[in-house]
Amino acid sequence: MNKDVYESPLNSRYASKEMKYIFSPDKKFKTWRKLWVALAESEMELGLNVTKEQVEELRANVDNINYDVAEAREKEVRHDVMSHVYAYGQQCPNAKGIIHLGATSCYVGDNTDLIIMNEALELIKTKLLKVIALLKDFALKYKDLPTLGFTHFQAAQLTTVGKRATLWIWELLMDLENIDFQLSRAALLGCKGTTGTQASFMELFDNDIEKVKALDKKICEKMGYSKFYPVSGQTYSRKIDYQMLSVLSDVAQSAYKFANDIRLLQHLKEIEEPFEKSQIGSSAMAYKRNPMRSERICSLARYVIVDAVNPAITSSTQWFERTLDDSANKRISVAEAFLTVDAILNIYMNVASGLVVYPKVINKRIMSELPFMATENIMMDAVKNGGDRQELHERIRKHSMDAGKVVKEQGGENDLIERIVADDSFNLSHEEIDKILKPENFIGRSVSQVEEFIDEYVNPVLDNNDLAEEVELTV
Repeated sequence: MNKDVYESPLNSRYASKEMKYIFSPDKKFKTWRKLWVALAESEMELGLNVTKEQVEELRANVDNINYDVAEAREKEVRHDVMSHVYAYGQQCPNAKGIIHLGATSCYVGDNTDLIIMNEALELIKTKLLKVIALLKDFALKYKDLPTLGFTHFQAAQLTTVGKRATLWIWELLMDLENIDFQLSRAALLGCKGTTGTQASFMELFDNDIEKVKALDKKICEKMGYSKFYPVSGQTYSRKIDYQMLSVLSDVAQSAYKFANDIRLLQHLKEIEEPFEKSQIGSSAMAYKRNPMRSERICSLARYVIVDAVNPAITSSTQWFERTLDDSANKRISVAEAFLTVDAILNIYMNVASGLVVYPKVINKRIMSELPFMATENIMMDAVKNGGDRQELHERIRKHSMDAGKVVKEQGGENDLIERIVADDSFNLSHEEIDKILKPENFIGRSVSQVEEFIDEYVNPVLDNNDLAEEVELTV
């Protein structure tokens, strides 16, 4: 392998073979040829001087592209579409005179871009559904395992590990809804001509408007699409690219949030991402188990979120019916956004399928904070035993402050419970307080929330979509 030229990490390290093929030259140029077949066949069906033999000759050579001829021709004429028209014509001598008849470069270029983006988004959807299914299993497994909740990364009321996972799933469901909406609008440019007026096709069909309209419809149907854009310049609106990358940015944001949470939990040693037997965590500190997969998700997600600005600027700066300052940008920004989100979901699946939970560590952290949170409950039980509420409030406030100093200033264990047991004003034994301090008493409706959420929101989505049994993981 040649190692003296730049290679994209998306290609060599991160993206799956399926996504890399969708954005490959081979996929693009074969789709060009399919579009030329669809154009010729539709023109034949509508009465132009195109024969069935010519169409069949084109169809027979869709897949065996003579790249050497096309590349040599492009060096001469500096035009990729006309180079491939020439190469196709070399293989189809009887049909070469009708290839690309009436069309512009954007007929093959733009329609192919739309087809590729829609196919790529379908692959993203497949992997997103897989992540949701994995997190569903995780949420159900740990629906009743209490854990310390955090607001501002400060100890807050308890939740459960499974309930926290529903937050990750809910954001992915929102992303899935946006993906489905985007796919529901899938359409092609059709054949609109140099400025979108279809003037060349009006000339070919002797100003027969109905035939020109039928041409659009036929081409799209032959390519598997029921819709085409009603108006355009020479190109489809570049706002479509922005809408596509906005959806990808949504997925990246959700993945980023999940991975950030895992990174923090791994620091707390409560939950860890998968760590292989022979994996090295650090070149200098052999004991370390760095959350490198989650960090990679965050790193890649950051790229996608920023990359979504590219098509926004491109869309807003298109002049009139066509400019070419979009081309170089979109062939990088669009492809890399899809390849990157593909990589993110590959890693997300890997992490979600192998999360390791440490209940004893989680419980230890709960018990270091729960006595402070339970002071109201303790005080109420003490009142039931004959205590004075106002006096108890003041005493428990002082005990809490003193216990807090032990924890923060002396680095000791939280001894609040011992202080309360030793205080005769409370008249509570250690056993009585332990009953109050059961973590499951402080998780609210977490368990039922998980069950209801899975039943009402997650299962219907998974049941209505086919889940691929196996998808390639590139980690």
